[in-house]
Amino acid sequence: MADKSLWRLLFRWQSGRQQTGYDKMLLAGGFWPVPFDLYLLRFNEGSEIPPHVDVVTKGEHYRLNIVLKAAKMGGEFVCSSPIFANARIKYFRSDISEHAVTKVLAGRRYVLSLGWIKNG
Repeated sequence: MADKSLWRLLFRWQSGRQQTGYDKMLLAGGFWPVPFDLYLLRFNEGSEIPPHVDVVTKGEHYRLNIVLKAAKMGGEFVCSSPIFANARIKYFRSDISEHAVTKVLAGRRYVLSLGWIKNG
């Protein structure tokens, strides 16, 4: 994490990429030996993530999401072809598998999200 702009993002809430109400906090990241990021995601009531894939220029983008706290209602992870998924663990190729989070209807949802690019 030699890039100074990355240091400014550490441990600070910022709006998620999808601009649909969820927040993310960068906890760690690196470029060597494998590019990776580690985020804490916060889904407030009313937030969601529409179906999408995470485009990468080269390599395979893997993501492991661990649900730390489920919403009281809604906020369900939906994935077209997960590698592994149960109530708490979601492991998938985010570059080829369409994924989404349904709207949080009650409560908050927190997720620890680790992503890396293999052969990138």
